[in-house]
Amino acid sequence: MEQKNFRDCTLVFLDRTFGLRRLRKQPALTEWITTPAEILPHEETILQLYKQSLEDNVQYWNEQELSLNFIGPIFSLVNFTEPYQYGFFAQRTITATVGNYELSGKPDGMIASGYGEPEIPFFAFQEYKRESDPNGEAAGQCLAAMLVGQTLNENTDIPIYGCYAIGREWYFMTLIGKEYAISNNYSATTDDIGTILQILKSLKQIVIDISSKLLTTN
Repeated sequence: MEQKNFRDCTLVFLDRTFGLRRLRKQPALTEWITTPAEILPHEETILQLYKQSLEDNVQYWNEQELSLNFIGPIFSLVNFTEPYQYGFFAQRTITATVGNYELSGKPDGMIASGYGEPEIPFFAFQEYKRESDPNGEAAGQCLAAMLVGQTLNENTDIPIYGCYAIGREWYFMTLIGKEYAISNNYSATTDDIGTILQILKSLKQIVIDISSKLLTTN
C-alpha cells in the first residue's frame, strides 16, 4: 500500500486516483454559505480590528504568523469547543486507508468529536497558506484531509465540510461521496470578512446538530 501525505496531494491527483468529480454547485455547500447568522456589535468591532491588521501585514506574514494573528482569532470568535462533545484541534495527525493509499497528515485545524484529543473528525479542515509563494496546493491538501474524515465517519452520504485560506482569500468546500464543490473566494480584507464569520457560525450549528445525533445514537 502506498503512503501519501496531505501536503503532496493536488486536486488532479485526487480526482484521478479516487475517481472524484468537482461540481460547479453542490446543495450542501450552497446551504452552508448562504445560511444567515447574527454578528453581534462587539464581534463587528473585533472583526474590523482583525481586518485592519490583515491589510497591514498580509504581504509579510508567514504561515504561522497568519494563523496566530488572524485565522486563529477568527475561529476563536465562534468557539468550536464543547467539552466531551466536539472540539477544534490543530496539527493533530489523522490517517485512513482510501483505496490503495494510506492518506495521512496534520491539518492546520479540524473539528472533531472528542475532548482532549480528536476521535472522529467531522466537518471542518483548514489548510493555511501565506499569500506569497505557498508550499503545495491548499485545495488538494484540504480535500485529502476531508477524504480521510469521510472514511473515518464511515458514511459517504454525510457532507464533509472544509475551508482553506491563501493569504486574504478564503474558500469553502463540501464533499459528499465522490463529488465535491469549492466556493468562490471571500476576501478577508473587504466586507467579506463579515460573511466569513457568518459561514463559520453556520458551521458551528451544523457541528452541534451532528454532535447531538452522535450522542443520541451512542
